[in-house]
Amino acid sequence: MSRMLKSREALLALAILVLIGLIATRFPEFVAPSNLANVFNDTAPLIILALAQMVVILTKCIDLSIAATLALCGMVAAMLDVAGVPMVVILPVAMALGACLGAVNGLLVWKLNIPPIVVTLGTMTIYRGIIFLISGGKWINDQQMSPLFKSLPRADILGLPVLSWCAIAVVAIFAVLVGRTALGRSFFAVGGNAHAAVYTGINVGRTQFAAFVLSGTLAGLVGYLWVARYAVAYVDIASGFELDVVAACVIGGISIAGGVGSVGGALLGALFLGVIKNALPVIGISPFWQMAISGTAIILAIAVNATEGRSRGRVILKSAEHVA
Repeated sequence: MSRMLKSREALLALAILVLIGLIATRFPEFVAPSNLANVFNDTAPLIILALAQMVVILTKCIDLSIAATLALCGMVAAMLDVAGVPMVVILPVAMALGACLGAVNGLLVWKLNIPPIVVTLGTMTIYRGIIFLISGGKWINDQQMSPLFKSLPRADILGLPVLSWCAIAVVAIFAVLVGRTALGRSFFAVGGNAHAAVYTGINVGRTQFAAFVLSGTLAGLVGYLWVARYAVAYVDIASGFELDVVAACVIGGISIAGGVGSVGGALLGALFLGVIKNALPVIGISPFWQMAISGTAIILAIAVNATEGRSRGRVILKSAEHVA
């Protein structure tokens, strides 16, 4: 029992249940199955992108351009739909574009050895600028989008929208990828000890490149799902969402230092933020506090991670001043 309580995932799951219970004491309708399904559906984009960010962070990198990639792919998808391109083409194009944008990040980190935070901060601005250039700063609204384009993420299958099923599918795929494949083990190895990974035959740069490509591909998928669900595309779509994505990862126990994390942790971290976001209007707090809450959660989670990772062994070497 005590071992379970020491688990980050167990504690986070318990915190989510307690939070839902506290909200239910004031608003019992919040725990209705239909409402909880809506909360999960609202959180589905965050779940997918948290998993995408997780593999990047595992390799000791970070992708701050993930929301900008989402926005650019979503705008391109909407523009293709307005141009009459069939849906069977739009979704693969959005995901392929996301993969290409992720590859740009990966190549700059791999081949030019530029710090990931600098690369993705730059590409974040570039991708937003490209959206403005291709759209002329104009919005694409629901009146311009085709019915099929808008209805796909909302289509109901066994009581859940397609958007929710996409998140469930990505969780299942990542559970296998991270836990059962050589690539998944490479992510941990590179982030845990890059020098040791090289001696085992792992190409560090190529592994980080693969993580960025995977991140971009999922951002492309979410780009279409986001634009189609909300039936609007514009330059600043999902602005600031990268903070929520990083917060979900850190809260879920994915170490910014790399090499530590789990699919379950990323999922629970996203669900924790999703419950908070949906509960804010219910308890009378402005949703604009979401950014502040996310930032605070990142700091607290990093502090907890640092405390947990601190060495507990004996000090066998004293500092020079003590020796003197």
